[in-house]
Amino acid sequence: MKRRKLVNYSKYGYLFAIPFILAFLIFTLYPICYTILIAFTNQEGVIPPKIKLLKDPLSCFKYLFKKRNSGKISYFLDSLIATAKIWIVNFIPQLGLALLLSAWFTDNRVKVKAQGFYKVVFYLPNIITAATVAILFRTLFGYPIGPVNDILTSLKILKTPYYFLNKPKSTRAIIEFIQCWQWYGSTMITLIAAVIGINPEIFEAAEIDGANRWRKFWNITLPSVRPIMLFTLVTSMIGGLSMFDIPLLFAEGRQDLGAQTVAIYIYNTSFKQPYKYNRSAAASIVLFLIIIALSVALFYVMRDKDAAKLEKMRKAELKRAKALGRGV
Repeated sequence: MKRRKLVNYSKYGYLFAIPFILAFLIFTLYPICYTILIAFTNQEGVIPPKIKLLKDPLSCFKYLFKKRNSGKISYFLDSLIATAKIWIVNFIPQLGLALLLSAWFTDNRVKVKAQGFYKVVFYLPNIITAATVAILFRTLFGYPIGPVNDILTSLKILKTPYYFLNKPKSTRAIIEFIQCWQWYGSTMITLIAAVIGINPEIFEAAEIDGANRWRKFWNITLPSVRPIMLFTLVTSMIGGLSMFDIPLLFAEGRQDLGAQTVAIYIYNTSFKQPYKYNRSAAASIVLFLIIIALSVALFYVMRDKDAAKLEKMRKAELKRAKALGRGV
């Protein structure tokens, strides 16, 4: 009886992976490498000169932190601070609201009706395009005629219409609200999935012991969803530090409105006069390093300390056992 010849299909897997590999090399890896390269070169102007290393290769990085002639901090640091403020102010209420909604939806005692409808409504802002959201809120806070100004003047809260879109504090506050409104639904869905994954027997045992809803939420839910919260925090931080569309469309990239994020600074430096591609590349690298440093710090702060101690003890025991084995 003849044996069937086995066919090796692994080579076909490599063939299917070739389009992705080529796309990654051309559209991701090459731009990254080129960006790192031009940060140390003379690439600037509408028609950049032949690539040459600068006499001081770090001059572009030094410029990012150099004070302005007026004595104020650099535009890069100013944009970095504005970015951090917008992200922190919108993420804290976003996470708090998402946690409360996830606890509400997953509480067996409440048994919310039409959960699917509410989840769709809460998640809907996340799928609306940035241009649509920018047009919507620019219309709502229009000056001198706009729904918000009309309501505030009719209620005698304002005597005259207020120019919300021409003031740094109000512009930044609106952008912060937009970011929170757009993303709390996505965070809520992620946390709901994490809470559903918790063993229900733990909650039943806590109820038998007399734990109320707050104690269950604080002592069971929060520790159990810590890895997912870490994921949400890191992804939100990366998105927050690189936010571009809403501030650009809403504040039109104006520096005087305090809404110029780092991504907008990089865009303006590259594609507006005097077209300093090398400085924008240096800013991109600094932003990348900041994101890595903050991500590592978050992973360290939110690590499971008990698991880390057990792992440390296990390694110490293995090391001791090896030492005893050598001694024998």
